[in-house]
Amino acid sequence: MVIINRRSFISSAGALLVSRSLHAALPLQAKQGNALPAGKADHAIRIEPCTLEIGPGVTIKTLAYNGQVPGPLLRLREGVPVTIDVTNASQDPDLVHWHGLAIDSLNDGAMEEGSPMIPVGNTHRYTFTPKPSGTRWYHTHAAAYDNLSVGTYSGQFGFLLVEGREQPAHYDQEINLTIHHWGPSFVPMVETMREQSSNMPLTTGSDVGYQYATIGAHMLGAGEPIRVKQGQRVLMRLLNASATENVVLALPGHKFTIMAMDGNPVPNPKPVEVLSLAVAERVDAIVEMNSPGVWVLGSTLAKAREMGLGVVVEYAGKTGAPVWKDPSPSEWDYTQFANTAASAAAQAADETFVLTFRDNGPKRDSKFDTWTINNKSWPEIEPLMVQQGKRYRMVFRNGSGDQHPIHLHRHTFEVTRIGDKQISGLMKDVINVMPLDTVEVDFVANNPGDTLMHCHQQLHMDYGFMQLIKYSG
Repeated sequence: MVIINRRSFISSAGALLVSRSLHAALPLQAKQGNALPAGKADHAIRIEPCTLEIGPGVTIKTLAYNGQVPGPLLRLREGVPVTIDVTNASQDPDLVHWHGLAIDSLNDGAMEEGSPMIPVGNTHRYTFTPKPSGTRWYHTHAAAYDNLSVGTYSGQFGFLLVEGREQPAHYDQEINLTIHHWGPSFVPMVETMREQSSNMPLTTGSDVGYQYATIGAHMLGAGEPIRVKQGQRVLMRLLNASATENVVLALPGHKFTIMAMDGNPVPNPKPVEVLSLAVAERVDAIVEMNSPGVWVLGSTLAKAREMGLGVVVEYAGKTGAPVWKDPSPSEWDYTQFANTAASAAAQAADETFVLTFRDNGPKRDSKFDTWTINNKSWPEIEPLMVQQGKRYRMVFRNGSGDQHPIHLHRHTFEVTRIGDKQISGLMKDVINVMPLDTVEVDFVANNPGDTLMHCHQQLHMDYGFMQLIKYSG
């Protein structure tokens, strides 16, 4: 099998763009390379340029789905087949990844797995049966490299909720909140980066900084507040759709009872004052509205709130300036939501892959550092080979000074160890590995087909931090 190089694809994509002016003059349906299946799709998404006013006098030109950020909320039923037509009205080939779904490789939406790119002016139909139930999401999986206006730097993201038979908990109101950073730029000095970023990198080198941040479609203080009533139980679904920034959030006077992570119910639901969301992570939390007033739900970093990372929560009948209070210092600990003993299945993993991540510094003519897994970078890295039905352990050893939210496509994994703490029952598809830390996860090879594993920071995956898992036989 030929392994596709993201950089080579982007370079060769220019051939598709030569006739862009002709494409623009033709109706989209006339430009189909292959006829779509008969019948109307269940959902339609259009990748297109749009201009957002995220705050007073602050406008962002970006790419988005159906001209809105976040994109349309997709509600699907577990086990019920669905068709989604995606039309590419942008200027570059693109595709959509259905994050957290156990579907086939061609429909998963990652070119490294063989999913097709959607040429400019074309429509592609995705067809799959959504599973498992829970809070999933959809987003572009295109490369960006040093073009900080495309990929996940853009507004191409939205919630995808797969509804099953059971609700996560009783609630009176549902609020879905996406977090995103805007106005990215190259930051050459890590000291400057530390002032701007909640990731707090320890290493020297380059990174991306941002001008603005939003929860939902607006910066803090712009747009409508979240309106609640005293005594309500509010289900908050929070998604970190940032390209590179992990975030830490609080709502003064309230606690988040964590019910699910990455759409999967946690073994030990627990109230916390502060929650952490690495890039691509989701949290479902019940918030008891028992502290009337006007509050700021936002970043625990003052500079991030000044950038806009927050939203006003307003109780019925309450007015006044929104209040922020710094929460008590705390460290985010996944293990508090898990079982404290290893499961029998975890003790019987069939094979172990030890994967060490390191920063190799920038290559020639590159602004950004390259990343390696066991001293090799994508695409010059051998796949991990698995057999269907077996259980595999991946030992993530972070040998760098940066945080890495590691995502496994098309599978859900069980977190079995963080540092020296052995746990079980915590099922995720993204796990944030802290600097110089070790995390172990187990997955069952139960979905044949090429499967991508990568750091979800766009900057890291573009510059080598990816590896395929292939099924043998």
